[in-house]
Amino acid sequence: MHTILILNGPNLNLLGTRQPDIYGRTTLADIERLCTEHGAANKLSVICKQSNHEGTLIDEIHAARGRCDGIVLNAGAYTHTSIALMDAISSVELPVVEVHLSNIHAREAFRRRSRIAPVAVGQIAGFGPLGYRLAMDALVDMARSGT
Repeated sequence: MHTILILNGPNLNLLGTRQPDIYGRTTLADIERLCTEHGAANKLSVICKQSNHEGTLIDEIHAARGRCDGIVLNAGAYTHTSIALMDAISSVELPVVEVHLSNIHAREAFRRRSRIAPVAVGQIAGFGPLGYRLAMDALVDMARSGT
């Protein structure tokens, strides 16, 4: 494992101020710093991207093929609606770990269904920013074990 893409979807640019009772006070810049520092400590290159636009997220997933060894994806609300993101993940044949800051399974019923989960190697939800680090570790462990 050499390069990991950290990809964040819609409204995550507002972290720290958007519904802090649900998502906490950690900003997206804080999360990107956490991922970059964790990557450096583990000899990984980390690319951080965020977009509020579905097509841009798809373009980033496509661009990761041949450039990245895995993706940590917080697709935000697109998690529950985007067949296009699901198809993009299937197309690039890279391991993807789905991450959510909140526990989507303890929230509104519509948030409990993920279009991403069937094509991801795993899902981490409810651990706040720590979820990103756990996802990175999972990708590294998978690469080391060959799974």
